[in-house]
Amino acid sequence: MSGKIEHLSELNRKNMEAAMHLAQLSIENSQRVMALQNELARELFNAGVENARALAQAKDAQEVMRLRAEYAQETTRKMMAAAQQVAEIGNEARAAFARMLTEQLASGSQEMADAYQSFLKTLPGQPPNLLEMMQQAMATANSAFEQIAKATTAGFSQRAEAAQPAKASRRK
Repeated sequence: MSGKIEHLSELNRKNMEAAMHLAQLSIENSQRVMALQNELARELFNAGVENARALAQAKDAQEVMRLRAEYAQETTRKMMAAAQQVAEIGNEARAAFARMLTEQLASGSQEMADAYQSFLKTLPGQPPNLLEMMQQAMATANSAFEQIAKATTAGFSQRAEAAQPAKASRRK
């Protein structure tokens, strides 16, 4: 019985390590987004100060309008670039999460099935097909998750590919 408890403890330890890794990924991505936002705020503030100085020195209304339009276009460009970077960070995070979860399910499902099988053998009066039903349910869950992970990855890849032509056309 102590071997079974040790086995379940090992599974729990692996799951805890995976959760800690996921938390670390989340913290790192949050830090990246915050650094990006901080840089954007600094750039926009400096651009606003420069624009205010230029507006104060404008000689006529036409120059004021031109400066305001340039400032608005530059601000919009910076905001769009930052939004694209945040989206890329999110896509990278989702892909890393999907990979980690797929690995966790793949490695843990057999161990979990073995642990349940050992545990169920010790129970008195168990239905004869309980283990088979449980294994089938786990296989179905793994298959469903793999399909979701593939569809998610494909969807984000298509989204990133669609954004590339738009990004290239803005540079022209």
